[in-house]
Amino acid sequence: MINFYGRGRDAIDLIVDEGSFQENLCGGERLDPEWAESALVGTARISGETVTVIANDAGFANPRFRMVYAGLMGLEEGLKMAHAVYLTIKADEDKPLAEKRPIILVVDTPGMSPGKVEEIIGIYKSTGAYQLASAEARRSGHPIVAMVIGRAISGGFLCHGLQADRILALSDTFGTMIHVMPLIGIARVTKINIVLLEELAESNPVFAAGVSHFYNLGGVDGIVEAVEDMRPCVEAQIAEIRRLKAGGEHDKVGPWSRLMSGIRRGGRKTSEKVIELMENEFDLALPCWLGGEDNGPTP
Repeated sequence: MINFYGRGRDAIDLIVDEGSFQENLCGGERLDPEWAESALVGTARISGETVTVIANDAGFANPRFRMVYAGLMGLEEGLKMAHAVYLTIKADEDKPLAEKRPIILVVDTPGMSPGKVEEIIGIYKSTGAYQLASAEARRSGHPIVAMVIGRAISGGFLCHGLQADRILALSDTFGTMIHVMPLIGIARVTKINIVLLEELAESNPVFAAGVSHFYNLGGVDGIVEAVEDMRPCVEAQIAEIRRLKAGGEHDKVGPWSRLMSGIRRGGRKTSEKVIELMENEFDLALPCWLGGEDNGPTP
């Protein structure tokens, strides 16, 4: 089965109306085509409706930051993607909920750039700004659908994908790779034998990679079994997101919705208990924060 690693542009062409993608045009503003070229942003149409598209283009490296290549999320890449989201919000700020343009995220990233220069300058502020922009767009009514076509790994997926209203992914048969950290990386950090981690991955989806495991965890909302199904699945999710937001059912989209899905699917076995404990601790501390009686722990 063919995989889509490094084929973000091909995936865009399969999702949007033919010939409609205008690269580096967002909210009516033209962006510098030489700025963070691996961050592929622009405007397109789906069934005639205007959408913003944000994708990884693994075919470009960043000449200013040598550790940004193969679709890795870098400092400039995060800023460019955040800028594209804010331009989208601004362009539609006076439009009613039903007319807020969708944002389509095409995800194929092996993670966040590991370069020391990027970390010193502030890559986490950059990628954090992209997460914040995505959350603001989601809350302001823009339907955000992420389509994972190749790799969705670690901090790269955290900033480019996980803030979406809904996350779709090509099935495991395409070699689609989703995980928090490779097992070899977990072994190095935890000093746990790789053989033991491989055994744990067979029964515990937290350690395992793959679309089906992340579906059980709630990290993926839907699995796409055929390439030609990407477009109709994205369109269906846009319609469903709009319906839920119009009805005020915001808890049925976004990260909270996926947490609840993971609990229902049996992938998150202790999440409800952790939530209960945290809520109890908050209730105990709240009177102190509000200046009331000292009947709880000191915050």
